[in-house]
Amino acid sequence: MKKTASAVWQGDLKTGKGTISTESGALSDQPYGFNTRFENEPGTNPEELIGAAHAGCFSMALSNILGEAGLKADRIETSAEVTLDKSDGGFAITAIHLKVVAAIPGADAKAFEEAANKAKAGCPVSKVLNAKITMDASLKS
Repeated sequence: MKKTASAVWQGDLKTGKGTISTESGALSDQPYGFNTRFENEPGTNPEELIGAAHAGCFSMALSNILGEAGLKADRIETSAEVTLDKSDGGFAITAIHLKVVAAIPGADAKAFEEAANKAKAGCPVSKVLNAKITMDASLKS
């Protein structure tokens, strides 16, 4: 299985502009630029998109692991905070922190923590990222 996304960039780094699109059409010529990436202006950026991909992938992986244990989540809410740091070698994504809140009938805290950690380590997006990935996971009763 292969999925595609594309980006078009015009101009230099600081004043140039670009667009990002996905095969599915979820993003179609979505604008981005230096200002949306480094100056907190409204709009998307690669780090935000990696965070969205990681949160979505993790949530699906957790759902699968819970299902293997005979559990079904009523709701899994995951956010991913992506850290972009600058060093002498340039910019790098150095960390991702997942925050998970789930409502899972019949789950206890230990089983939930084990499933969440397994999903964090095993989801395909976690595997592809070479960043420190941390997580806060809480089970709603």
